[in-house]
This record gives sequence, structure tokens and C-alpha cells, in this order.
Amino acid sequence: MMLVDGFSYRRVPDKKAGAKVANFLNNITYEYWFNRIMEIACNAYEWSNLPDTVDERFLEIGLFSKGEMIYFNDEELGNLCLTVAVAGQFNMYQVPTQRRAYAVNGYQKQLNEKDSVLIYNNYLRIPTAYIADIYARRLADIDRTIEVNVQAQKTPVLLYGSEEMRLTLKNAYAQYVGNEPVIVADKDFDLKNIGVYKTDAPQVFTPLYELKKEVWSECLSALGIENSIAKKERLLSSEISANLGSVYAQRYTGLNARRQAADEINKMFGTNISVDYRQNTAPVTLDGVTTTTEDYEDEVDREVQKGGVFGG
Repeated sequence: MMLVDGFSYRRVPDKKAGAKVANFLNNITYEYWFNRIMEIACNAYEWSNLPDTVDERFLEIGLFSKGEMIYFNDEELGNLCLTVAVAGQFNMYQVPTQRRAYAVNGYQKQLNEKDSVLIYNNYLRIPTAYIADIYARRLADIDRTIEVNVQAQKTPVLLYGSEEMRLTLKNAYAQYVGNEPVIVADKDFDLKNIGVYKTDAPQVFTPLYELKKEVWSECLSALGIENSIAKKERLLSSEISANLGSVYAQRYTGLNARRQAADEINKMFGTNISVDYRQNTAPVTLDGVTTTTEDYEDEVDREVQKGGVFGG
């Protein structure tokens, strides 16, 4: 399928492909959630006063994917921030003293602790991609289970007959699942030789959707993103504070590492770079943005004043 500007998109295989369709949908659903989480994570931090030669997008994607990037000055190109391969000895704080900056176009530059600064994604120096992978798998699994269960409501029957009637049964079933108002059969179509068994699949998609909202909320909290609480039961104000407290605590795991790197860069290169968390918007929900942060906080305050509960 060709999209705008010549970009192409992988089409879903024909339904006759059977397992290929399931595998394709499994993979593309995982990719959807992984990319959605990656987009949010890579837009969470805002760098200020970066030189024009430093790409903020590339910096954050590198930290998300690899957990570390390197900032240095090239005599011809100016200040750069690229992917890095570390090697050699470590100093007393276990920071590699020998580093090699590299890029996909073949650019390479050997560096050390005197002429470059390593930027870490967090104090553990690990990428956020691990978090995205875990939650993308969980969310994709729930999504696909919902799809299968919904489909089971649409086709809760099993057709059986002789081997000679296999093609006839397949054609009849294809017309049935294709929402055709009339099933056309050959004049020799003998209903006496066909059996129908109702599977009566239980409707579990509603609780699964609620589970998905809980997992999505947990994922956003792990990224330090404020999000609306998905629980239906009434929550005490202390529970709300505890939820936001864990969100803010998680937020600083990435912010502190970036701020430390910004301070070192400013000292080494005379820049005035700063970094902060980019959230002055609404708490995120499964469907997107709801109200402003101020409205959300005001609502919490009002409910607390009414009796110390929220979400009733």
C-alpha cells in the first residue's frame, strides 16, 4: 500500500494465509505499542540552549535505545552529540576514560575524559527501551486477546463435514465472517451432511480493556508521566498522593542524570545548556489528553475537601 510522499506500508496478508495473518497482527500490534511508548519517552525531556549542531531528537533517541551518548567538540563541525562505544580503563567512579564517537555515515573520533562528556539515560546507565519492550508486549498481548474474543462473538460456530465438503464449508464460512447478508450455495449443497457446533465464547473483552488501562497507566508512571487513575473504586487522597509521588520519583531518575551531564558540558565547553522535564499539559490517558494539569489538580483538591476521596 503506497502512502503520501511515496512511503509504503505493509499490508495485512490475505485472510486465507491463516497463521501469517495472526503473526503479522501480533508483530504490528507490538510495534504500535513500542513506537507509541518510544515517542512519549523521547519527548519527555526538553533541552535548552543546545548548539545548532546538536540534534535533540537524535540525543533522546540514542539515550532511549542505548542508554548513553557522548558530547564533544569537532574542530570543523562544532559541538556534536553522537552515539558512543566505550573502552579502556575506568576512573575511580567507574566512568570509561576512553570513548569513540561514531555515526552511520562513517564518522569516527577517538575521545577521552578530558575532551568529552558522557550523557547517561539514568544513574544505572541503561536504556529506556527495556521498559518499552516489557509494556509493549503486555499491551499487545491484551489487545490481540481482545481482538480474538471480539471475533469469537462474531463467529461462535464450528462447521464440520466430510473431506469432500471442505472447500464448500470454507466458502460458506468466509461469506459468514465477511458480513454477507446471504450465503450462496450450490444446488447440491446437502445440509444433512453438515454439522454446526456453537462455541459460545465468553465475553471477556470488557475486563480486558480495563486491564489494558491499568497496564497503560503503570507504563506511563514508569516513564514519569502523570496519568489519570483508571481504577473505578474510590481512592483516598493519600492514595492519590502516593501515585503522583511514584510518578515524580520515576521522573527524576532520568532528569538527574541529564542535568549532571549538562553541568559537566557547560564547565568543559562554556555552554549554557539546561534540561527539564517537559510536562505542562494534561495527565495522559489511554485515549490521549483529557484536561489541563491545573484542572486535574483542582479536581483532586475539590474531592479531597469533600471528604478525602477521589474518583467516586
